[in-house]
Amino acid sequence: MKYKNIVKGTFLERPNRFISYCKVDNNIEKVHVKNTGKCKELLIPNCIVYLEESDNPNRKTKYSLIAVQKNDRLINMDSQVPNKVIYEGLINKKIILPELNEEIIYIKPEKTYGNSRFDIYIETENKKVFIEIKGVTLEENDIVMFPDAKTERGVKHINELIKASEDGYLSYIIFVIQMSDVKYFTPNDKMHKELGDALRHAKRNGVNILAYDCNVTSDTIEIKDEVKVIL
Repeated sequence: MKYKNIVKGTFLERPNRFISYCKVDNNIEKVHVKNTGKCKELLIPNCIVYLEESDNPNRKTKYSLIAVQKNDRLINMDSQVPNKVIYEGLINKKIILPELNEEIIYIKPEKTYGNSRFDIYIETENKKVFIEIKGVTLEENDIVMFPDAKTERGVKHINELIKASEDGYLSYIIFVIQMSDVKYFTPNDKMHKELGDALRHAKRNGVNILAYDCNVTSDTIEIKDEVKVIL
């Protein structure tokens, strides 16, 4: 996936989940943050950020925050992009789902099941598939974790996927690691053990849990390699 009109800036502060202030060409700009997670380990005052300039004159903010430089690693923090890169990866066959050994004949983003809406729905000749996608931006010592804040919604999605698996659907949770060159993915039990427990329960009950890292530049992101998952 490629962004348009990317400019380099310096992060200054984030007064709330949705807004930050960044310096661009010596001007202080109000910037939309496309990630409502905490991201405290990323958004450190004076870090380098990459912003997408909007061509919509009616927008309240001229820029959206897309990526941040953390030491020598560039991390994409756009929470809307994981679904797009997985969809692209499935279409161009860069992602091969385990247990799905038939040609995809139908794929659509977002489909309701029970009390949840999963990110991708797939049909083959004989199988029906649900995929739930989570973006990952939290990294410590080359180990990546999810979540960076408690997410009851995330636990609910996992439990619904278990039900779907019991009802005969192939079910997947895919963690999109929005950076490259990491050792492995693991749930952040210190932040939200209930979610980690739900993932382990899902694995025991037929839900496939996968992780992929990404090639990230200032204006692109694409799926790279499958990453080991340690639950």
